Order: sequence, then C-alpha cells, then structure tokens
Amino acid sequence: MPDVVIRNGTIYDGSGGEPYAADVAIDGDTIAAVMPAYDGHGDHEIDARGLAVAPGFVNMLSWAIPSLIADGRGQSDIRQGVTLEVFGEGSSMGPLTDGMRREQIERQGDIAYDIPWTTLREGLEHLTRRGVSPNVASFVGATTVRIHEVGYEDRPPTVDELARMRRLVRDAMRQGALGVGSSLIYTPATFADTEELVALCEEIAPFGGMYISHLRNEGERLLEAVDELIAIARRAHVRGEIYHLKQAGRASWGKLPAVVERVEAARAEGLAISADMYPYTAGATGLNASMPPWVQEGGFRSWVERLRDGAVRQRLAGEMRAPGTTWENLYEAAGSAEKVLLVSFKNEKLKPLTGKTLAAVAAMRGRSPEETAMDLVVEDESRVGVCYFTIDEANVRRQVGLPWMSFGSDEGAPAPEGVFLKSNPHPRAYGTFARLLGHYVRDEGLAELPDAVRRLSAFPCDNLRLDRRGRIARGFFADVVIFDPATIRDHATYERPHRYATGVAHVFVNGTPVLRDGEHTGAMPGRVLAPRRD
Repeated sequence: MPDVVIRNGTIYDGSGGEPYAADVAIDGDTIAAVMPAYDGHGDHEIDARGLAVAPGFVNMLSWAIPSLIADGRGQSDIRQGVTLEVFGEGSSMGPLTDGMRREQIERQGDIAYDIPWTTLREGLEHLTRRGVSPNVASFVGATTVRIHEVGYEDRPPTVDELARMRRLVRDAMRQGALGVGSSLIYTPATFADTEELVALCEEIAPFGGMYISHLRNEGERLLEAVDELIAIARRAHVRGEIYHLKQAGRASWGKLPAVVERVEAARAEGLAISADMYPYTAGATGLNASMPPWVQEGGFRSWVERLRDGAVRQRLAGEMRAPGTTWENLYEAAGSAEKVLLVSFKNEKLKPLTGKTLAAVAAMRGRSPEETAMDLVVEDESRVGVCYFTIDEANVRRQVGLPWMSFGSDEGAPAPEGVFLKSNPHPRAYGTFARLLGHYVRDEGLAELPDAVRRLSAFPCDNLRLDRRGRIARGFFADVVIFDPATIRDHATYERPHRYATGVAHVFVNGTPVLRDGEHTGAMPGRVLAPRRD
C-alpha cells in the first residue's frame, strides 16, 4: 500500500510531451507507479480531477538562505510549486575564513543569525538540520573564493593565491557543489579577468560541473559579455548558463536577437549553453550597481569612507550620470531616478522611505538623486535594496518561449508576516513561477504548458545533473506539484509585494506533503542535493 495515490490528474511529466491522464502512486520518497488507473489504495488519496500533476519546479537563482533560516517553510516559493532552491550567484555559504564570517554577520539586515559553518557543504547541511521545506543545492561562488584568498583588492591573484583558489573550488566540488557561479558587475568580482574564471572552471570540468554567471555587462557590452561566458565554457570544457538574461537599458533592448543567435550557434557547435530569467521588467539589487568599481574597492567600509569625501562625491556624481564605459551603470540604464525604487533598508529611521522612488526621496531632501544615493548608503550602512526598471516587456515575452530558458526568482522565499514585513522584496519573490504559468503561458500563449513545465523541472535538473529529479516517472524522487492551469496566477505587485500566488493545491517534497489544499503543512523534508558524478 503506497503512502499517497494521486488520482484523475493530467500528467505533465517534465518531458515536454503531450499531457496524459494517469494516477500517480508515491511510496516513501519515491514515485512508485504512474499508470492509467492505479488499482490499489493509498494511505492518503488525492482527487486531482481538472488539475495538472507535474514535477516540482526548480528555482535556478535563489537568495533564500536568510529567509529559510528565519522561516524554513519557504512559503512564497512552496505555494508556487518550487521544490528546489539553487544558490550561489557569485557568493556562496562557503568556503569562509573567520574574517569573512565576522564581516557577513556585521553586514546582516533584518534577519540576524549566527554562521557556525566554514565550508559550503556545512552551510547547506546547517539549513537542512534546522529544517527546510524545499530541497537546497548550490554553486560555489567565484566571489567567495576570491575574497577568501585575495580580499577586495583590484588586482589579479598571485600564482600561489590562484592555486589555493583552484583547490577551494575542487574541494567544494568534492562536497557536492553544482559548479562555479559568478556575478561580475559587483566588486570584487568585477576585478576577476577571463583567465582567472577559466582557471576556476577547469577545476569543475572533471566533476561535470556548470559555470553559471551574472554576466559582466547586461547593457552596453552585453554581446561581449555573452561571448565571454561562451568562451569560458568552451575553453574549460564545461556547460555554461547565463543568470537572469536581460537587456538592461533602452539602448540595449535591440540586442536580444544577437544574444539568441550567439547562444544557438554555440549550442549547434555542441556547447551546452543555456539561460534563466525572471518574467518582470525590473531587476533588483543595490545602489552599489549605480556606482563604479573604483569607489567600492576595498570592501564596504572603504566605500563608505570615500562617500564622505567631497572631491570623491563630485567625481562620482558625474560618473553616475554617464553611461559606464568600463562598468555597468544601472542608474543610467534605468533612464531616470523615477525608475529607481527603494525597497529595503537596515536603518529603522530610513524604513519609512521603503516603496518610494529615488527621485521622490531626493525631492523630499532637496538634494540631487546622485547625492541622495550616496547619502542613503552612508546612513543605512548598507548597499540599500532597490529595483531598477530597465527591461523591455517585448523582450520578456520573447524570452519566455526560448527552448533553452529556465527560471529563477533572484529573491528569497518570505512570508507576509513577522520580520519579512520590515522591507519590500521585488514581487518576483512571490510571483515568478505563477506569473510565468498564468500570465505568459495561459493568458498570453507565449509558450506551451508542457514545454514550460519541462523548463521548470526536467531541463534544469538535467543541466544540474541531479539524479532522478525533474520528472513524473517511476523510480524518481517524489517532488510533485499539483496545480490548476486555469487559475494559477501571481498577485504580488511593486506596491504590494507581500501577496501569495494562488492556484497551486498540493506540493510534495521527497514524498512528504508540504502544501495541502493550498495551505502549508509545516513539514520540512528538504535535503541537500548534489549532482551525480558519472
């Protein structure tokens, strides 16, 4: 007798093929049977008539570590069918020195927590020991490895430092890392050249790892940045993925066809190049993305000290207003301070500014937007969380149907309660996956539902080389989502981001129900996932 039988559902098995009617039996953590009419009975039975039964969804770009420490339920994502959170966009939970641990604790915002781990594996296991509803996995961060050996200086690593960096990457791969993740617009990551990144990726190749990157530039030099990622993948003999593919700033909106051409040419050559995205016209990061690398060299304290210098401020204001020739200027790409939305602060005195534009705050203070941005960083003792409206809706619509595109929220997994209400996330924290399936797939018809499910499940699981994940098939792990294709939708907005998506009825992680009839069960069966090494 299986634990669960899901009856009368329409199976979207993750292959991208036509859906079909079948029953699904779950025994323990495994799918025990998929057949037209299961003739046994389960301890628990679910009537999925009129609903889609699909593999659990993969969040390819998650920042849910602090939110899962605060609340392991991962509510905003679980309620959208996400069963795996993938971390490591440049920064990862390890490897850490004692100094890095102290610095990270000092820089924490609303969610404060201890960091008792040192390695990446120890960090991930810390999460699962505390209890989390989704599975977790991670890349090792190229930025983390660089800080570990080089710090925040603008220079190449020495021969010995690079050898140690390579060893750290190799150790992380042995512990189950998915590959190397980079985020090349931020300091000190931007100080790493192509040769350094190739060297790190050479260490992941024997393990079958992936190189995944927030490109060096998503605006004026987008095509050159795509070329760099493809070159790294080719030279290191690894798979490559572009984090949150976008064309930032109106001047770059016309570059999507050239990006698609480059990726598809590489794929035709035999390189496994892919991308992920979030279906919104704004990105979210910090005010650091409005300021050039030179002012941030040396770490946060050095940055703040420079922002107190009048001569530095005058030079900086001018550079913020101009297109970045050697760096990506998201303030300029947004087009105006009206398109820079302030969403999170550490300083309680500044929290009333949450939800206002940089232009509005500048007007309130009688200062220029550039001066206001500098002042806020100093006053908040943080980079200040902001949304930049830089993306063309037409390009979002084109991207959601690309066959090599998966999806990620680039956010945490909060809930509309407690500590999470102290700041505003980007609405993608609550709506990425439901928005894709409801608005873009069902309402706009920009992708077929079977293929969208494939690119939310089997495609990323195969790219990450995860064993028996991403499909509704006998013998696969029972990560399962049951949703209503006719009603699934997002409700979070920039003005009211703390709103759950609706339309997902049931979610199983490793065979355990974590969402039942649309409500969280409180179960936390999430595991650390590592790629197979065949």
